[in-house]
Amino acid sequence: MTDTTTTAPRIDVTGGDLGARLAKRFATLGFGVMQSTLPRRTQELVMLRVSQINGCGFCVDLHTKEATAAGETATRLHLVAAWRHSTVFTEAERAALALAEEGTRLADGQEGVSDATWQEVRKHYDEEQTTALVYLVAVINAANRLSVIAHNQGGSYEPGMIARLQN
Repeated sequence: MTDTTTTAPRIDVTGGDLGARLAKRFATLGFGVMQSTLPRRTQELVMLRVSQINGCGFCVDLHTKEATAAGETATRLHLVAAWRHSTVFTEAERAALALAEEGTRLADGQEGVSDATWQEVRKHYDEEQTTALVYLVAVINAANRLSVIAHNQGGSYEPGMIARLQN
């Protein structure tokens, strides 16, 4: 069993010259997705669901708060983990959440993203939005891994902190 009681991060992955350069390049990818035509609320739902699956407390905190700031309701946020058994998500959002789960659970013996899920995504999203969605799933999975490895904790994120990094 692993001791996870320490609350301080193990390392500042954005610190130092190398960390700062890599973080800037990594953030540029994320900001590119944010500026796409993929609806912002869909982006936040996807990032929240992937972060839940990966057990990233920092990212769950961040995306819950950013989704709230973007106008998401508490009911929908509470039901993201059980979206398949909820009536509050659109068909397009359900397709995005299915893609997010299948693209995240690769090591769980899944085939990856199923043809049925891909067809649903393509039914609801154009080329740019689909591209953004695919990159979003990849980027948030990477961000979750960085935060979990560094041992970043949830609870202290304030809405807008990530956006301020753009400037």
